[in-house]
Amino acid sequence: MGKRFETEILHGSKKSTSKITSKVTPIYQTSAFAFKDLDELEGYYQGNGQYLYSRVGNPNTDELGEAVARLECAPAGVASSSGLSAILAGVLAVVKNGDHIIAADDLYGGSYHMLKAELDQFGIETTFVSFNNLVEVEKEIKENTKLLYTESITNPLLRVENIKGVVDLARKHQLNTLVDNTFATPYHCQPYPMGIDLVVHSATKYIGGHSDVTIGVLTGREDLVAKARAKIVNLGTNVSPFEAWLTCRGLKTLALRMKAQSSNAKKLAEALSSNPFVEKVYYPFEQEEEGYGAMVTIELSKKVDTNLFFGSLGWIKIAPTLAGVETTVSHPLTTSHRSLPQEACEALGITYEVVRISVGIEHVEDIITQFEKAIEISH
Repeated sequence: MGKRFETEILHGSKKSTSKITSKVTPIYQTSAFAFKDLDELEGYYQGNGQYLYSRVGNPNTDELGEAVARLECAPAGVASSSGLSAILAGVLAVVKNGDHIIAADDLYGGSYHMLKAELDQFGIETTFVSFNNLVEVEKEIKENTKLLYTESITNPLLRVENIKGVVDLARKHQLNTLVDNTFATPYHCQPYPMGIDLVVHSATKYIGGHSDVTIGVLTGREDLVAKARAKIVNLGTNVSPFEAWLTCRGLKTLALRMKAQSSNAKKLAEALSSNPFVEKVYYPFEQEEEGYGAMVTIELSKKVDTNLFFGSLGWIKIAPTLAGVETTVSHPLTTSHRSLPQEACEALGITYEVVRISVGIEHVEDIITQFEKAIEISH
């Protein structure tokens, strides 16, 4: 007798994939993996099997971690649920209760808040200091300091970090290093071969590239990534297979997107530099001929009505994120750096007039024209 209707619904449509070769990695949208018997199950725990439960590991999430690690020229990588969770895993791979971190004072606001407000509750102390002068950073090193943490290009004022100097300082004092490489991407900068221990990405941004995933990736030293992977598993900050699959798809066009977006960003920065109603343009012009990243930050003149400017950008959207293929703007003071104390924002120069621009792949003349029109309308 065949399977009855209720059983056939569940077990009658499974297709063996052992003889099927897909050009693209399939989506392993499963919470768990099946075993033929108890011996095979026990074999997993003895190291003879690869997958058990998707929180612990999944082919799609592993593919992403390994792919980004290769681009960073690092030996290992692991994906997690967001950029911030990847940062957390990297930090916890190095520090514990009673340890001390020195972090750049111009970090992304979410990172700042996590270190200041959350990890402090677990007995992990962070000192924020300007990395513009590494002599001053060295003065903050204590007996329990374990980690130096900064960004390759800072958010939102686009300071380019002196990675060699950070590495030299860390090695002098036997410290570990963590660099957020989200803005530069491995297309422009690879901190690991320069001596950085851990490199993290909010892969929500340029790695994914299409504003349709929330995901993070941590790469770097094999031993530290292994510790970070355990934190991701045990704290439950894993990412779904579908999100990882989408990010791998986006990653394939990273070079094409970054080349176009960085070129557009440099041209936009040059155009706005000559606008009399733009007080200051932040862009690392000196880094590379084709530009150094696709972010441009400007400080509008006080003669410009900032709110009216944001409302006059037409097809350019206001968004609290960045790095999609479309040009967008954000207001750091009220979004990404909202959690920073007012005095910290003032010290860094993050004022009401500061505008962060994520430059897309549209025709550059259209991008420039739209910003110039918005400035013209709002002064």
